[in-house]
Amino acid sequence: MKNSKITNRTKNKYKYDTQLSAIDRAHNVQGYRNAPCSETFVCKNCNHLVLPEGAATTHRNHCPKCLRSVHLDIIPGDRASLCGGLMEPISVWVRKNGEWAILHRCRVCGEITSNRIAADDNPTLLMSIAVKPLALPPFPLGMLEHADI
Repeated sequence: MKNSKITNRTKNKYKYDTQLSAIDRAHNVQGYRNAPCSETFVCKNCNHLVLPEGAATTHRNHCPKCLRSVHLDIIPGDRASLCGGLMEPISVWVRKNGEWAILHRCRVCGEITSNRIAADDNPTLLMSIAVKPLALPPFPLGMLEHADI
């Protein structure tokens, strides 16, 4: 039984990797991931008209007003995801190079992705997401007094 699970997992991984390779090859030909993007879109959450200007990046992937995105990619820039769910900002983190990024979670399938922040992102909303764990800790702060730290 265990060997059949491993075999099925291996087959599924090979199938998934093959699909991703085909997608990656197709988009390398198109150059979408390597060329600047000048798309304008309307945010599906707040209806804000999102323009590429002001982002200070070549690919904008979320609304600067509400920080929501749409689940479009399997590999960044491939536009191959069939999900299409709304991606909510759940956290921020700092990459090795010091750059801030937003963690988004898809409301439909639950996938979590990381997207660099843009220059014109809402700073108040970014900070409120960053301090949320401090403002709403998973334990009562009064318990720290009694902890043996």
